[in-house]
Amino acid sequence: MADDETSGPSSSDAPTQESAAGTVAAGIFASRIFGFVREGTIAYFFGVGAHTDALQAAFRGPNLLQNLLGEGTISAAFIPIYSRMLDEGRPEAAGRFAGAIFGLLLALTSALVLLGVVFAEPLATVIVPGYVDDGTRVAAGELAVNRFDLVVQAFQFVFPMAGLLVLSAWALGVLNSHRRFFVPYIAPVLWNVAIIGSLLLAGFALIGSPLDAAGTFSLNALETLFFAAFWGALVGGALQFLTQLPLVLRVMKGFRVRLSARVDGVREAIAAFGPVVAGRGVYQLSAYVDTILASLLAAGALASLRPALMLYILPVSLFGLSVAASELPELSRLRTADLSPFLRRLRRSMRQTLFLTVPTMIGYLAFGFLIVGALFRRGEFGMGDNLLVYAVLGGYALGLVATTISRLLQNAFYAIQDTKTPAKIAAVRLVVSAAVAVPLMVPLDTVAVSALPWMPDPADPTYLGAVGLAVGASAGAWVELGSLLRALRIRLETPLHLPWRRIAQMVGLALAAAALGAGLWWMLPAWPVIATAALVVSVYAALYLGGAALAGFGELDAWAGRFLRRPS
Repeated sequence: MADDETSGPSSSDAPTQESAAGTVAAGIFASRIFGFVREGTIAYFFGVGAHTDALQAAFRGPNLLQNLLGEGTISAAFIPIYSRMLDEGRPEAAGRFAGAIFGLLLALTSALVLLGVVFAEPLATVIVPGYVDDGTRVAAGELAVNRFDLVVQAFQFVFPMAGLLVLSAWALGVLNSHRRFFVPYIAPVLWNVAIIGSLLLAGFALIGSPLDAAGTFSLNALETLFFAAFWGALVGGALQFLTQLPLVLRVMKGFRVRLSARVDGVREAIAAFGPVVAGRGVYQLSAYVDTILASLLAAGALASLRPALMLYILPVSLFGLSVAASELPELSRLRTADLSPFLRRLRRSMRQTLFLTVPTMIGYLAFGFLIVGALFRRGEFGMGDNLLVYAVLGGYALGLVATTISRLLQNAFYAIQDTKTPAKIAAVRLVVSAAVAVPLMVPLDTVAVSALPWMPDPADPTYLGAVGLAVGASAGAWVELGSLLRALRIRLETPLHLPWRRIAQMVGLALAAAALGAGLWWMLPAWPVIATAALVVSVYAALYLGGAALAGFGELDAWAGRFLRRPS
């Protein structure tokens, strides 16, 4: 596509499903790789302990702002209308619409950021009630770190950061509608790099060579590193938005920032915005419920959720979001009286998503211990932390297939401009997740990781309560998927089911590959965990993909096509 393109591309210029989703996946993959480097750096300096608890709670706090007004909402309320205007040959109207939405977002986000900064302490009280008494416990000698104070102070950085990321999501929506996928999905790399760089610079300033001296930091030094991470996050948020802005301004016509609901399309977007915010609010409420519950568990529970979620979200983003994001503009354009093209594209997208999600789920269950160890086991992150995070990852992995397909089905609802149904179903997911999690986490929080016979007895034991939260999330994900499928069948008045026969074939192939990979793992000598993980996981992936090629899985050819085409 030409760089001076300022309106919607013609049908001949439009990327295929494979090239668009491959471009999104490539950008997401790069961002996630740097995300793992970021989490590995955090784990190296802090391990699974009090500072990591506070760090994860602080980042979770302003997620309400980012998730309610960010990419999910933009996808549902902005992209279908903007894409339709481009497809109708009205680029100037689309630009005016985008400018009005930007103005409204800027005003609303600025107000919410200000409220978050001013009311940081009461917000922290709601989000992490289990940390409120940390000051008293520190004074009594029961704790070394006041996590509540750290969270409150960190909110001064993360709320402005979240505001910048909301504006970045608006830019992503514009570029996706113009079928420009690479820049918006590679931009988050800068956010990760800023945090990594800030931590390493602070570590170097403190001791000269942080990579050779993990575990030697005093509490004051750890606090300095803690706030260095948030300075980096704020700078990274600005970089993520500003990187996209030049391309956004280049592809649009008629763009002018306005604070008005009278611009064509704005009221329609606001009408869609309410139910989407309600749905996103339910998801965000679910995340806050997990945070609240984790704050009531033993120290390290919240810290163990983050690395497990990073691994869990990776395939959701790569194989679910990459397809869903590239498909939303196209499904919106296929919204006609004849549903056949819409349904064909949706069914094909489900099969493509499942092809790589199914083996990832089984791979996490079989080799998650190795993967977690290779990524995080160094510095303050020890064997007990490795096992705890693996157990949490296993709980999340049980719902991986359901979550990835649900992302696609939600976008199908957004494409037909039904934003209320996913919101209602999200509420059901929240109730189910909590109902399953609470009875599981309480007894599990009495089981110490060190109680296992092969584990050493650490000075600060960790417990398995967080596993109950992960299993609850998976139960809710499957209920949500079933509800979305049923609702979409009713809405479209046509049969729509998961391709169970194909799923069974994928599961069988993945189990066979996992059995051979496990055999290899058992025969290997005592190599460093990173070498063992690299070999075993690579063999597992090669066996699955090779078996798929021999079995003639068409999904393999489609994914290969996605990654062999140039970025758009």
